[in-house]
Amino acid sequence: MNFQLALDRLTREQCFQLLRETESSVDWIEVGTGVIKEYGMAIVRDIKAAYPEKILVADMKTCDAGKHEAIQAFEAGADITTVMAFSADKTITETLKVAEQYGKRIMIDLLGVKEPERLSELQNLGVDLVSLHYGKDMQLEGEMKDDLFSLTEHLEGMEVAIAGGINKKSLSDLLDKPLQTVIIGSAVTAAPDPGLAAKELKGVMNQHEINH
Repeated sequence: MNFQLALDRLTREQCFQLLRETESSVDWIEVGTGVIKEYGMAIVRDIKAAYPEKILVADMKTCDAGKHEAIQAFEAGADITTVMAFSADKTITETLKVAEQYGKRIMIDLLGVKEPERLSELQNLGVDLVSLHYGKDMQLEGEMKDDLFSLTEHLEGMEVAIAGGINKKSLSDLLDKPLQTVIIGSAVTAAPDPGLAAKELKGVMNQHEINH
């Protein structure tokens, strides 16, 4: 299972400090939307240059101008860029086309999607990687609901990631779900010892894989 570290609402210096402390535990690095809005494609380039062996996710949250934004992300070194599921089908197919040309991937963010039918439509468009997303503002109302998984449970051949205030306790509850990637942010980035927090979370994932 992949551990994707989400770097969001952080300064450039904080991003690099966190990566130095956590790199041995993290599989995928996500440059969060807020960080991209603050620093642009330059920080995507710089992180990829510093950690070329890591999968780099640019959380662009593209919802229009798909071709242009996908090219931007991939030219800057991203391996994966995110596109919102509510985008027009044309936007999604354009980004998938660009990803194929660059040998990269598109992750479709399911924030706000409630109908499983949309997942079937996405799969028919060629989508093979999605992110279940319990949004920051939704987290203020309480913990992630189990029905989030009803969106993807009927699909074959779809890689699933999940994000949404995940910590050590909630991670344990997720590990039996059909997931390939767990996206964790503040449980690491706001921890007193981020390196230790990342190591413990990755340890929980590894232990589960050994037991199963």
